[in-house]
Formats: sequence, C-alpha cells, structure tokens
Amino acid sequence: MKAYSLHGIGNLVYEDVPVPSCPEGWVIVEVKATGICSSDIPRIFTKGTYHFPTIPGHEFAGVVAKVADGANESLLGQHVGVFPLIPCRQCSQCESHHYEMCEHYDYVGSRRDGAFAQYVAVPVWNLVLLENTLPFIHAAMLEPLSVALHAIKISGVKQGDSVGIIGTGMIGISAAQWARWGGASKIKVIGRGNGKRQLVESCGVEYEACKGLDELGQYDIVIEAVGTPDAIEQAIFAARPGGVIVLMGNPSGDIPFKQDTYWRVLRKQLTLKGTWNSSYDGIQPSDWTDAVGALTRGELNVAPLVTHVFDQSDVMEGLVMMRNHKEPYCKVMTIWNNGDSVK
Repeated sequence: MKAYSLHGIGNLVYEDVPVPSCPEGWVIVEVKATGICSSDIPRIFTKGTYHFPTIPGHEFAGVVAKVADGANESLLGQHVGVFPLIPCRQCSQCESHHYEMCEHYDYVGSRRDGAFAQYVAVPVWNLVLLENTLPFIHAAMLEPLSVALHAIKISGVKQGDSVGIIGTGMIGISAAQWARWGGASKIKVIGRGNGKRQLVESCGVEYEACKGLDELGQYDIVIEAVGTPDAIEQAIFAARPGGVIVLMGNPSGDIPFKQDTYWRVLRKQLTLKGTWNSSYDGIQPSDWTDAVGALTRGELNVAPLVTHVFDQSDVMEGLVMMRNHKEPYCKVMTIWNNGDSVK
C-alpha cells in the first residue's frame, strides 16, 4: 500500500509499505479521509515521534476492509470513525472508564502507524459505527469535534452562561458551536485580527478581534485553544472574577506567567482546568457518540471548517502550507484512494 512514513525529523517519505497485519480482535480500515492536525506539524518537522519509521495521522474515517475472525465479519464494508487512543485497560483510570487519562496508552498516528496511509489496523473496540450517508470528509473530523466537546463539558457550562473561545482553529470554532449546544447564551471566538472573521461567522458564531487585553469581554467560561503564553494570558484577562478557564491548546513550549497575570488568577479566584482528549467507551455514551449524533442530525455546521482538501499524493503540500502559514486555513483534509468514496 501507499503511505507517508516518517523516517526521521523532517523526513516524511511517500512510499510502498506492507499492509498492516490484523491480529485477533482487530480490523483493517481502508482510509477514505484523513485530517491534518496542528500537532502533526511539530511531530513531522521539529519534534519527531516515539520511533521511526512511523506513519502519522490520527483524525480519519473509512471502511472496514478486513476482519481477523468470524465474530466480526458483519463489520465488513461498515463505514467507521476511529477513536485513536488505545488504552492499556489495566491502570486505575482505565478501571474507572476514564480512558482518555490512561497511564500507559498507545496511540494511532504517533505511537503506532496511523492514517496517512491507504490502510490502518485498529482494535474493534475503537470503531465508531457510522451511517453510510455521513460524508467521510465530515466523519474524519469526529476526533477534533469530540475533543472540543470534552472541553465544553468539563467547563461546566450551563444555560445562560457566556463563553469566550481563544483560538480560531477548528477546535476553537467547533467548541463555540458546542457551547451553544450546551446552553450558553453569549459565545464569541476571539482571534488576533480579522483574517478568520468571515470563516468564524460562516459557522454561525460571533467573532471578536483582540486589540488589547483590557478591551477583552468578560466571560463566565473561557476556552483556550492555542497553547501559547499570549493566548493563556488573554484567557486569564477575559475570564470574569470567579470564572472558569479550560486549557486545551497544545503547548508551543514552556508557558511562563508574568507576575501581574498570575496575580489575576489569584485575585479573580479563577478555576483552571486542563484537557487534551475526549471521552470514549466502546459501549457507553461518550463525547464520540454525542458528536456522531450531532453530525448525523445536522446540528453542527462543519462544512465551512474544511478550507483545504488534498489528494493522497499531495499530503506534503498540505503539511508545508500549514507549517509556513502560506494562507489562512482551518481544517486541512486529505482524501485517499483518489476520493472515490468521499460521499
């Protein structure tokens, strides 16, 4: 099969590799659409991954192409999304079904081969069954949509709350949509300028350009979805006294606090929460089942979030565009197998 193998930092090669094996309890998914996550940029170009070679890609959807045993034969041809975290099932967090906080997890696309490939192996437990009418290009957004939903849930948002979102990426904009879903009455996405105003507003969300820290609105809940010192400072200034801040942006590096900013955390009596993933359970309702339901019912406006689509042979073009910020983008998608099954 064709795949993008990361042989070293900055050395991503489009090459022929063996189709992955399919052990008992696993399936082979034929990949139809894969999203490029912002975390893929440092993983490929600056930080590397846990071992080389590795095939990146953890936001994806496709069709079950092979099963390991007859018990799962009914899954053949099933459209699926995939929860990319593979829990150890033995730690204390797994025992309480908090799999997103597993202490010894595996992960598709970073710790094991992922979906920048024609086929990927995943456990049956990680499969999220989908209606055939849901476009693959939308289903491939289930992972970031679920991450955004998890942040809104742990924020404790309630009817009538005001919510400010720091960050104009896909997770920030979708978090704003989830905030409305959770009952918030005032919701704004806060960006550095007006470059993404039209995109944000096309999703039915208000936009606020940050001109100065003291000019930010005051919100009951602030979601920080960037991961830079400046963005976290903005979140602290934007939270009202007694408010809640949820930190979810992948850190760009060390996050130092200015003394005045730290004092605001103390004097406002702010609650800081952190999250990096989403809840999932192969049997019980979770962020993923909520996201699938909302997508299927058309409750989220995700089409405007996809700003770029690349064919499988042009994945590097999409990665370089994102790394160099050549043009404004939100969710960058790749279509595998020539996009023959996008719909």
